Amino acid sequence: MLSSSSDAHAAVAGIDAVAVKPAEHDWRRITDLVAGVSTVTVDYEGHAHMPDLDALAACVDDGRAIRVTTPVRVDGFDPLGDDSLAADMPPELGRVLVAGHGAYLSDDAAERAVAPRLGAAVDGLDGDPWVGTEGVERAALATGGTQFELLSRGTQRDLDGLRAAGFDGDIAVYAPTVLTDDEDAILDAVGAYTARRGPVRRALPEDAATDATATGRAREVLSAAVRDFALVGDSETVRERVAGLRAAGADHVVAYPARGLDAFTRA
Repeated sequence: MLSSSSDAHAAVAGIDAVAVKPAEHDWRRITDLVAGVSTVTVDYEGHAHMPDLDALAACVDDGRAIRVTTPVRVDGFDPLGDDSLAADMPPELGRVLVAGHGAYLSDDAAERAVAPRLGAAVDGLDGDPWVGTEGVERAALATGGTQFELLSRGTQRDLDGLRAAGFDGDIAVYAPTVLTDDEDAILDAVGAYTARRGPVRRALPEDAATDATATGRAREVLSAAVRDFALVGDSETVRERVAGLRAAGADHVVAYPARGLDAFTRA
């Protein structure tokens, strides 16, 4: 028996990967994810929230790969500096190489060049690392690894462009996901996230609420924007959006469960 409605799990069938955030999700529940989720990415939220890597590797099985997000400018994962954590990573775990969010970077790390570190990290790994493209699109593309895109209003156009230009490598798209058509629940889950995106931030009234309490112009902007920057809605709506991304060229759709893991796990 599934732990949430069959309607929600119908949408999960169209999503082949799930992103786990250790600061808010119990990563040990990876083993409870529903069939069809073939890949799990474990987001980096600072060293304090890093899972035990050996225990995480024990969650790998024949039907599911686990990839750990590692910011190449952060001490412990810097291939041109301190790479002690990367060196000790169990071989069962794959990697998602990213430049690193400013919230997790020291002033010194933020000054480190990204492109040579992405290149060095890719060269030092066996297999196929995924490479986060946010803010470093050209450098990520140059590595030849799987491109790890953040969903935006231009994603389908960008995918079409990459494929038309002859890019034949894998592309993964990361999207906060809310499996409900309850507008208040959607805004509570991803309104603040969406409000941080540049075009949305500029369109919002100053000091506007960004959750279910938003009203007027702010609510109009947010209600439109969450559908550009996240996968939201009932099962049919989300499944159609996922199908559209795949038709445009996405090989993997990675859902970040913005309301928790329950809709993606077995009972």
